[in-house]
Amino acid sequence: MSIFGRKTTVESPAAVTPELAALTGDYAIDAAHSTLGFVARHAMVTNVKGKFLDFTGSLHLDGSDPSRSTASLDVKMDSIDTGSADRDGHLKSADFFRTDEFPAMTFRSTAAESLGGDDYRITGDLTILGTTRPLTIDLEFNGAAKDPFGNERVGFEGKAEILRSEFGLTWNAALETGGVLVSDKIKLNFDISAIRNA
Repeated sequence: MSIFGRKTTVESPAAVTPELAALTGDYAIDAAHSTLGFVARHAMVTNVKGKFLDFTGSLHLDGSDPSRSTASLDVKMDSIDTGSADRDGHLKSADFFRTDEFPAMTFRSTAAESLGGDDYRITGDLTILGTTRPLTIDLEFNGAAKDPFGNERVGFEGKAEILRSEFGLTWNAALETGGVLVSDKIKLNFDISAIRNA
């Protein structure tokens, strides 16, 4: 599945540049310089944006053969932040994430591929409330650099969509004018900076 409609021709490993091959290695996601965000439609008329503040993750990049790359992510659900303490409390409650019972959301990749240029696709298992569903994320490689502290960094931006009902997140309220308070479709966005392990 592609949410962007981008070309799906897989780039052969032979087409990978030597510069990309040099990035092969293991990386830790730098949560202080990364964002895991989401957008939900509210009352049918506006978007509410949120993010998670506490998470850890790792990447294995294979620049010579992107299909051998992997990713994992663990998110603490109590770290949800939508800019409203009352709304965050509701999201942590039994109506939504039940964070006392299910403190973490996880993602484990199962496949990766190059779509050509700086575009990649990663597929994996997303687990929320103990329910696991497949998730496909289209990613754009933003580049690599060495920061002033000597860390070798890589950056990616990504987007995906889920239906929250597929994970048992079904709470809602009907509107007098028709429709519901919270959309079923949730847009996910990722802005990832990762540091190469020493």
